[in-house]
Amino acid sequence: MGKPNKKLKKILLITGVTGAVYGAFRFLLPLVVPFLLSLGAAAALRPSAEWIAGRCRLRLRTGGRERSIGISVGAAGMAELLFVLAAAGACLYSAGRRLLAEALLVTEQIPVWIESLNVWLTALCRGVESALCLKAGVLVSLAQEMLRGLLEAVKAGAMPYLMANSLTVFQAGTAASVFLVILLAGTGLFLQEMDIWKNRCLSSVFREEYRLIARRLRLAANAWLKAQGIIMALTAGICTAGLWLMGNPFYLLAGVGIGLLDALPVFGTGTVLVPWALILFACGSWGRGLVLLAMYVLCCFLREILEAKLMGSRVGLSPLETLISMYVGLQLFGITGFLLGPAGLLLIGDLVKALEV
Repeated sequence: MGKPNKKLKKILLITGVTGAVYGAFRFLLPLVVPFLLSLGAAAALRPSAEWIAGRCRLRLRTGGRERSIGISVGAAGMAELLFVLAAAGACLYSAGRRLLAEALLVTEQIPVWIESLNVWLTALCRGVESALCLKAGVLVSLAQEMLRGLLEAVKAGAMPYLMANSLTVFQAGTAASVFLVILLAGTGLFLQEMDIWKNRCLSSVFREEYRLIARRLRLAANAWLKAQGIIMALTAGICTAGLWLMGNPFYLLAGVGIGLLDALPVFGTGTVLVPWALILFACGSWGRGLVLLAMYVLCCFLREILEAKLMGSRVGLSPLETLISMYVGLQLFGITGFLLGPAGLLLIGDLVKALEV
């Protein structure tokens, strides 16, 4: 057994490091996220930006002296990033138009679905009336009144909700615009001052801590992105195959869309598959509804198993450690906790080892 004072020092060290990591993630990280993304973009774009800046130079001879005129590395990197963002925006716009067209086709089917639901409810009410020896039409009229009341309540509540949230949408759009501007400017400035910041970090007394933090965050981010990409591809493949077997004419678009939605923890495949299955059950399509529910269960099982396993194999944690850290991170930091949980656990372990004497 170790000495009590040594154990106490170890406990205090772990507690202090854990509190420091939590405080940094909770209060400091949200303030520097745009600059961390700018730093990552600058590091990724630096080779190509230097190549472009080196090629885009003109040599002019004026007054017997030769001058070189061209664009800076920062400007080249900003142009590259702007091109990438514009291309991504164009792809999203094209996908949005396609989804809107599919949504318009769906709206054309809504009256048919409502009529089918009305027929099903009417038959159900008449069956209950017959079984309970009630007057014909009593339950049918009651159901119609309830549906009309529900529709009026939705109409009455929708407009105040839209008016109250219009300002929130405007603020979110403004914040996103400011974020993009900072991202572009930060990328260009980091490209210009990359060597300066690197020398500052190397000459700092906290250079080892900087190195540990950067390495762990980079490792956790790469592992999370790769895991999400693999899971998203498998989910899209499962949904596409299932919808194709069901004979859905939009199986590819719907399958890929559900796969992309599954990457968002707030939504997931259940946002689409479960309501869709319930609608099919209401319309009497039990087989198709069961296929959708089976797809949902399979996708959930796939995510729960693979997410922890893939993350753990890449960051050096066991699947159980990864699962626990992801759950704790989700409870502490929300959606971003899926990434911050494993990264925080690794950081705590590395910093405790580095500071332990």
